[in-house]
Amino acid sequence: QLQLVESGGGLVQPGGSLTLSCVASGYTLDYYAIAWFRQAPGSEREGVSCIRGATGDTDYAASVKGRFTISRDKNTVYLRMNSLKPEDTGIYYCAAESLHIATLDQNDYANWGQGTEVTVSS
Repeated sequence: QLQLVESGGGLVQPGGSLTLSCVASGYTLDYYAIAWFRQAPGSEREGVSCIRGATGDTDYAASVKGRFTISRDKNTVYLRMNSLKPEDTGIYYCAAESLHIATLDQNDYANWGQGTEVTVSS
């Protein structure tokens, strides 16, 4: 069974940076798509970024493009977040699924981590 554990969340000032990690165990991520989602208080969960394990192809939500970078090193996926804004606040989840194409649609993913909280505030 694929298990995902996120870490790296915390409190950061606007304009600051954080790097989130998602460690996978149980299966190699070589043939998985991995995505980061976030859920702000009172809002629905939204896709942030995704990466296809086999090719390294990535995609980003328009709201984070140019500020966030997703990467993978073996069975760990990172989300480097720069120039953070208060609207980036939320619980960040990683998800993985055996897909041919990585997507930002949460309905495509059945394997989820427990989430890590990010708060951007002065």
